[in-house]
Amino acid sequence: MKEMIKMVVVLTILSSFSGGLLAKLKDGTKDRIEMQELELVKGPAVRSIMEGATNDPVSDRFKITDGDVEHSIFVGVFESEPSVVALETFGSGYGDKVGVMIAVNVNDDKIVGLGVTTHKETPGLGGNAKDDPSFGAQFKGLTLGEPIKVTKDGGNINAIGGATITSRGVCSAATQAGTIYKNIKPQVVAKLKDFK
Repeated sequence: MKEMIKMVVVLTILSSFSGGLLAKLKDGTKDRIEMQELELVKGPAVRSIMEGATNDPVSDRFKITDGDVEHSIFVGVFESEPSVVALETFGSGYGDKVGVMIAVNVNDDKIVGLGVTTHKETPGLGGNAKDDPSFGAQFKGLTLGEPIKVTKDGGNINAIGGATITSRGVCSAATQAGTIYKNIKPQVVAKLKDFK
């Protein structure tokens, strides 16, 4: 019985030490992981949809809390004015969630650009949501706040051939971005004054 108690005590001590070490490691690498994600995952989408900005939108960002959700807002400066912001939302695709970055002009609430950040869709089909620039270009000029749908659902976005579910997921993410943007716009406009 004594041997059993010793083993339980030793196992408890080892488990506690290992758990604490892993928690410390996670905390220590959190900032590096976030920077890598910004540069390699979100950065290319942000830079492509804010092409022509006179600043680096990935560097010029801030966070806003909407309820208990924190959103990273990327700022694009055009014609000496911080007039474009981008935020990431997610829609349900065929394989999993599809991450979508949407840039919005804060003066007229119109979409400036849309780029897919992450997906697990089929290459050559749903994967074209990220790879085919003509798909994302269809969103340019649409007003956020109105439901965005594919043509099969009564909207004006042409779905990717063989990937209607992915296309619907991107449209859903764009519509969700409109709802989030509407909720946080006063905070965004107030923060943009810091960039002038």
